[in-house]
Amino acid sequence: MNTESAVSLDNVAGLIIDMDGVLWHGNKSMPGLEDFFQLLRNQKIPFVLATNNASLTQQQYIEKLSSMNIQVTAEEILTSSMATVSYLCEHLPGDKKRVFVIGEDGLKQPLLENGFVLTDLYEVDQTEKGITGRTADIVVSGLDRKLTWDKLATATLNINAGATFYATNSDSTLPTELGEVMGNGGVLAALESVTGVKPISIGKPEPILYEQALKILGTTKETTIAIGDRLNTDILGAVNAGIRSVLVLTGVSSAEDVQKVDYEPTWILDDLAALTKALKN
Repeated sequence: MNTESAVSLDNVAGLIIDMDGVLWHGNKSMPGLEDFFQLLRNQKIPFVLATNNASLTQQQYIEKLSSMNIQVTAEEILTSSMATVSYLCEHLPGDKKRVFVIGEDGLKQPLLENGFVLTDLYEVDQTEKGITGRTADIVVSGLDRKLTWDKLATATLNINAGATFYATNSDSTLPTELGEVMGNGGVLAALESVTGVKPISIGKPEPILYEQALKILGTTKETTIAIGDRLNTDILGAVNAGIRSVLVLTGVSSAEDVQKVDYEPTWILDDLAALTKALKN
């Protein structure tokens, strides 16, 4: 592991970059954001912005970055919701299309675009009344900033009735400009507690999101670097995917936290300015 002093990122054919805590906190961009992306464009370094945050659509991320004077294309954005839907399409039988969602448009839109049917609150079988065929085949949970008891109750009913339980990610917290707030992991903990069912999580630290990003980039594991602010998702995900990583100290994890886990990033850098400098070296 290399720390700040005279760091140079070598053999770089592509980058997989986290967003929350790396590029911004909430709606506040990180210092050095424009210089960082200008360097990527100037040096023609391909990148995928790969986030566990499933709340926004590709277009919404494009617009958010545009508001910060950064122009990206849809092909340069991969969310855990997109990765989750790709995984479901690849692994589920074609007749398993009914899904109850805890989440926002970033999750609902790709599901609808791929032929899934979104079930409603309390739309479950009532066999004693002869009402069947309503229960969801799967429950998918992502970040939902309009979470209600009714949504949790409906998810519980579906899971207890046999719906397979998936999660876009298991992040316990979400960094914002006010500090860390509850992430999707809190919702998963509640549902797992009441159903006894552990969800299948698609986002980091599982390698699936990184593997999909590598396919988009067309690069190899040896020439690709993951950049993130959270040890137990971004960095552990890179370790699980077999790629090098940079921990940027502008989000959740600190340099001291690295001493508390049995894995580590390849490099530790203070911020985007330090990352830009390391890519120039």
